[in-house]
This record gives sequence, structure tokens and C-alpha cells, in this order.
Amino acid sequence: MTDREVRYMKEAIKEAKKAAKKDEVPIGCVIVYNDEIIGRGYNRRMTDKTALAHAEISAIKKACKSLGDWRLDDAEIYITLEPCQMCAGAIVQSRIRKVFIGAMNPKAGCAGSILDLLHVEAFNHQCIVETGILEEECAKLLTDFFSKLRKKKSADPVD
Repeated sequence: MTDREVRYMKEAIKEAKKAAKKDEVPIGCVIVYNDEIIGRGYNRRMTDKTALAHAEISAIKKACKSLGDWRLDDAEIYITLEPCQMCAGAIVQSRIRKVFIGAMNPKAGCAGSILDLLHVEAFNHQCIVETGILEEECAKLLTDFFSKLRKKKSADPVD
């Protein structure tokens, strides 16, 4: 793990913390092009009331707008949690070159855990993937969030 990878994953973690402050599942993402962040995103499904408001989708939209193109050929994406099928598909569709993942997601991950949509040979694009970037810190954000949520639910009176 390089200093550069750590620096950008820390930026993704900052995005995840924004989600947590909104009582959203803390997932964050940044997209880097020519050593500059061109897209940021965090989970906003509850806030925006849509299944499409994932960190990666938001960051991809912003990165495409920044470059003025739907192709992100030479870009890298840093994500605190392994992407789902929708986000993995969007990563492939946008031609992102390299994917850096903090924590893997054995229940819904599509970059190797359940499926590996980033390496389907029949697709016209495959990504380079590195996992485990600040894995413990990324995983802790999630375990702390869900632990707090469970405590809150158990403290709420039953209707």
C-alpha cells in the first residue's frame, strides 16, 4: 500500500463519514485523474429516497462532468466498501482503469466476493483491482454504524 493510495482512501473515508452524519450507511468514494480528485460521493439512499444514490454513482457523475466525457479511461476510483452489482457495472461502463477497495462485502460485493463484474472477459473493459486499502478503518466505520443502529432500535419502544 503506497502513501498515495492511503491519501486517497482517507479522502473516501471522509466522504463515508459525511454519510454517517446523515444516518446513512457510511460508504464513501473518490475518483482520481492525473493525481487530482475529480469526483466525490457518499451514500445518500435514505436522504434522496432512491436506490440509485450510492457513493460510486454520485462520484462517477461528478467525474464525468469534470472531464466532459462519459469515459473515465485513465481514472482511478477509491471506495471504502466493495461495490454492489449496480456500482460495479457503472465502473465498468465508465471505463475506470483501476479500483481501490477498502473493505470487502461478503453479503453483496461484486468485485470478487459474490460476483466479480470487474473482470468479466466477455465485457469490453476490465479493471485493475486492489483490495485491503485501510481495510480495518473502512470496516470499522461500518461495524460502528450498524452497532449504533442496533442499539438505537433496541432502545426504541415497540409500537
